[in-house]
Amino acid sequence: MRARYSAYALGKLDYIRDTMAPETRKDFDRKSVARWSSQSEWLGLEIHGLEDGQPGDKTGIVDFSAHFTTEGKKQEHRERALFRFEPIEGAWVFVDALNRNKEPVVKGPQPGRNDPCPCGSGKKFKKCCGAAA
Repeated sequence: MRARYSAYALGKLDYIRDTMAPETRKDFDRKSVARWSSQSEWLGLEIHGLEDGQPGDKTGIVDFSAHFTTEGKKQEHRERALFRFEPIEGAWVFVDALNRNKEPVVKGPQPGRNDPCPCGSGKKFKKCCGAAA
């Protein structure tokens, strides 16, 4: 999770895509993610809790908040992210955000329909967390 946050902060788009589950990569909107990454000032990552995700586990969940500003407005993106261990690559990949259809993911201004989803999926907001709205 920390590496993915750093990748957003540094604009390392290939890393963000490569650490997504293979079945979700088709929805990765590189242009929107690049715009969101570069137009945000990244203020920090806060890990609230972990479930599983240890050596030998097949899945893990990270409960986190990413703090950033966009257009001078402070925002907090809170998420419970599901990761899966891919034994062939020997790496953990992001699968999905588990807190959709509940309370808003972002505290602050709502992203536009074509903005990247603040859950970090790489999809446009309208095809991800915004689809439930």
